[in-house]
Amino acid sequence: MPHEASVERDFEGLRLMGIDPGLIDTGYGIIDVLGNKIRLVEAGLVRTTKDTSLESRLKEIYKGIASVLEEHSPSAVVVEDLYTNYRYPRTAVLMGHARGVILLAASHNELAVTSYPPARVKKALTGTGRATKIQIQRMIQVRLGLDRVPEPDHIADALALALCHYDCLTHEPDFKAKDGGARI
Repeated sequence: MPHEASVERDFEGLRLMGIDPGLIDTGYGIIDVLGNKIRLVEAGLVRTTKDTSLESRLKEIYKGIASVLEEHSPSAVVVEDLYTNYRYPRTAVLMGHARGVILLAASHNELAVTSYPPARVKKALTGTGRATKIQIQRMIQVRLGLDRVPEPDHIADALALALCHYDCLTHEPDFKAKDGGARI
């Protein structure tokens, strides 16, 4: 059973699911807020078959995320904003497809979806928008009382999204989209 970490405000019964979209591996992480504690519920990957068509992969992502949503009934879903180096616009388009089926799965479950840019997530967890992957993983480990850092990166990123959203809800109740978090 995971350790519990203290938080500042009471959001009893809140279950947040962070999702890090990917065409090969889509990471997810689910946390519960219990009184003044945060508890890890589950974290994992939805893996697609590497050598199949885009539409087959998207179907696998949709089914995998829909299954996790059905099993764990989160209160809200949090995804990472799309970003890419402009030298690779095709990557942004492909990631947009993966993100789209995740949003569709959330919508079919009538769930609110919030998105944050990577720098906002890093800042929420470490105090700087330029934190390294290992700094993020270490903060997740500490906050959730884990025995080791969460791996692989997709799982760590998904948990970071859920924790970022929780922090924004509890510490910035008037958080606006212009400040880095957008309600989709």
